[in-house]
Amino acid sequence: MRVLLIKDVKGLGKAGEIKDVKDGYGHNFLVGKGFAKVATDAVIRQHNAQLKKEAAQLEAQKEEFRDLAKKLEKIRPVIKKPVGENGTLFGSVTKDDVANALKEQNGIELDKKILELDSIKNVGIFDVEAKFKHQISAKFEIEVVAE
Repeated sequence: MRVLLIKDVKGLGKAGEIKDVKDGYGHNFLVGKGFAKVATDAVIRQHNAQLKKEAAQLEAQKEEFRDLAKKLEKIRPVIKKPVGENGTLFGSVTKDDVANALKEQNGIELDKKILELDSIKNVGIFDVEAKFKHQISAKFEIEVVAE
């Protein structure tokens, strides 16, 4: 009996593989427990169509991240913070501050979790990196000025 694995099965194979198994094991365990489907032509065609659809969605998402990375590399948001008498900031610039500045000044919404920046406690120009999924990243500068 040929089955298409829907989930990984230890000792048998990974999801998406087609395997030959004994009839009882295939019907009673794999199909019965939802680990596999009987590998008919229709099931295989449906699975292949689903794989193509997922690949297209993945490529579209990668392209979206690349476009966003290009936009980020061209901008320099300005963050205003209160400054003490010695020229240092009260507190520091956070990822939240950078994400809010990007949204307010450039209309770009980013999750602050993808931003990486060093501790910023002075005014000046600093580098920030946004790390998206699929090994796509963008480096851009922020300018911290006295309020």
